[in-house]
Amino acid sequence: MSSPAPSRRDVGAIVVAAGRGSRLGGEPKQFRPVAGVPLLLRALRPFLAHPEVGPVVAVLPAEAVAAPPDWLAGLVGERLTLITGGFERADSVRAGLAALPAECDTILIHDGARPFVSSAVIDQIIAEARGGRGAVAAIPVQDSVKRGEASPGGGIRIRGTVPRHDLWRAQTPQGFPRQMLLRAHAGGESALDDAELVERLGETVILVPDSPHNLKVTTADDLLLAEALAGLFRP
Repeated sequence: MSSPAPSRRDVGAIVVAAGRGSRLGGEPKQFRPVAGVPLLLRALRPFLAHPEVGPVVAVLPAEAVAAPPDWLAGLVGERLTLITGGFERADSVRAGLAALPAECDTILIHDGARPFVSSAVIDQIIAEARGGRGAVAAIPVQDSVKRGEASPGGGIRIRGTVPRHDLWRAQTPQGFPRQMLLRAHAGGESALDDAELVERLGETVILVPDSPHNLKVTTADDLLLAEALAGLFRP
């Protein structure tokens, strides 16, 4: 009986966590506990545990790289590297990309403030990127979307309703062939996410249906929701 073929480890992951999380106050939000487990640790574990992901780069504020908390310092080694981020998100991604070895043909980018990404979504993103296309985890917009403008009488009035049938909320991970991502970042431009830079090249980017559970923790309300969801996910 033949042994199963070993998993390819041609995938590198960049977990972006260089922000200060000032809206939450206190310590950097990526180190805040969610049901007792640091937010960043929850974001890192699905990639460190994935059989096809090789090197993982965590992009952090300079002081966190110089003196990481014990739970993070203990993970640093052959698989995980800590590097200092840049002024904007795109700068941090470029720093992470430069830190990944050349044999990583497929690159994943994930927000360090998204603690509940599923391995199934990672699988789909990898498959699309290996096939030569960009891929973005996303969920369809369910709520009515309104355009607003300042009202002369105070407040914000509705200026129109936006059709939502083809609108999606982009999440992470996002995945791309390495050379595609290098070309997208070659000009040093800024964007809301990496998919936007790749779109500017005219390349195809596929939306991979995701779950609302893969939320980004930005506000105190998000943190409360993450605490409620934590029981559904392994720490």
